[in-house]
Amino acid sequence: MALVLHASSTNKNAFKALIAAEYSGVTIELAKNFEMGVSNKTPEFIKMNPIGKVPVLETPEGPIFESNAIARYVARLKPNNPLYGSSLIDFGHIEQWIDFAATEIDTNIGRWLYPRLGYGVYLPPAEEAGVAALKRALEALNAHLTSNTYLVGHGVTLADIVMTCNLSMGFKGIMTKSFTSQFPHVERYFWTLVNQPNFKKIIGDVRQAESIPPVASKKPAQPKEPAKPKPKEEPKKEVKKEEVKPKEVPDEEEAPKPKPKNPLDLLPPSKMILDEWKRLYSNTKSNFREVAIKGFWDMYDPEGYSLWFCDYKYNDENTVSFVTLNKVSGFLQRMDLARKYAFGKLLVIGSEAPYKVKGLWLFRGKEIPQFVLDECYDMELYNWTKVDINDEAQKERVNQMIEDAEPFEGKALLDAKCFK
Repeated sequence: MALVLHASSTNKNAFKALIAAEYSGVTIELAKNFEMGVSNKTPEFIKMNPIGKVPVLETPEGPIFESNAIARYVARLKPNNPLYGSSLIDFGHIEQWIDFAATEIDTNIGRWLYPRLGYGVYLPPAEEAGVAALKRALEALNAHLTSNTYLVGHGVTLADIVMTCNLSMGFKGIMTKSFTSQFPHVERYFWTLVNQPNFKKIIGDVRQAESIPPVASKKPAQPKEPAKPKPKEEPKKEVKKEEVKPKEVPDEEEAPKPKPKNPLDLLPPSKMILDEWKRLYSNTKSNFREVAIKGFWDMYDPEGYSLWFCDYKYNDENTVSFVTLNKVSGFLQRMDLARKYAFGKLLVIGSEAPYKVKGLWLFRGKEIPQFVLDECYDMELYNWTKVDINDEAQKERVNQMIEDAEPFEGKALLDAKCFK
């Protein structure tokens, strides 16, 4: 029988075996009509791989799962295959880089990308740790490629195939040019490999990600109620004509239930009109203190609104500038549910790591709205302190945060973001 690879035609792990086959003169067929989430759930597939993951290679001797194992098998079908080098030390180095590609590159790209796509819980500290680990791995790879065109020797080996396929997920999914430009030799290596004919035939044209994907808002599926057993049919009673009642004609359309009001909409009217403050903030281009800051305090209503300082709890982990900025942007995106009731400033402070994230928020009501605490998990990542507007020092701190004063508390600003 021919070798049959069970996977979709876009699976980067399947690419490893298919590219190795191109270099080795081995014929592999993709399973016909393979549908992820359907084909890999069948009893026949589970017999080949008990955990139902792809790819799986069907061979005359039996199935093989795990993509690197499949790629190794394919390469070894050709005696003295140059994909495995020309010496024992080449073999060792090829295996070394295959493991590195799996544990240091693939794993950490996944830690960054998958939670943002909704495959797992998104936690900013975990993302930052993953990106930091990926950056360290890419720095090591970049250093090696400074004086090497390929990972081992002077031609393509199985290590290059596995490494390039793993990098492709990062380049296509989340590693933007501003990120990869820190590793110029990795960039050169990747674009060289994906444009080799045997790679391009399988992978096709590769386009680098233009932006980091936003965090997917994924609500847990509601459990279905178990089906109720049907009641046993009782023998029909004879109905006398006088007992038969005409059926009631249902209304053509049931009136929609009124949407419950947000508790903040039920508060007594406030003299502060939030949209007026936001317009003043946006339109003030000069004399900010005299116009916008003074206007804010003239409008501010302590009976209808409250001010809060927030400090990120894990500032020591803010070691990568762009990850810290993405973290702040993600928080502001998830606060969109409160746009009608809030105004905020978030400052990223420091000219070098670790960066501090501090913020100021104006909320409708005397407390932080409960629906914000319930629905925006970022709130738990910050310590919250209510501003005492009778304290002149705190009031001045509010002023500085609104106007992006620099230096702030003795430090330069990396960035300042506004929620309005």
